[in-house]
Amino acid sequence: MVRGFMPAQALQSTPRHLPLRVARVMEAQHNRKNAGRMVISGRMADVCAELDRLAELENRH
Repeated sequence: MVRGFMPAQALQSTPRHLPLRVARVMEAQHNRKNAGRMVISGRMADVCAELDRLAELENRH
């Protein structure tokens, strides 16, 4: 082991769960019916689940 570095196994044994964040940006020229811009960040599985949820919500309307 090189001094000052952790082995990859040690890094993987301490999972970090980043919270899912969804930010909706509304601009003055957009009305409430338009989604505007959206930023979704977090773990890939959580982001994909949120996109699936949004797609299902859109299909219902």
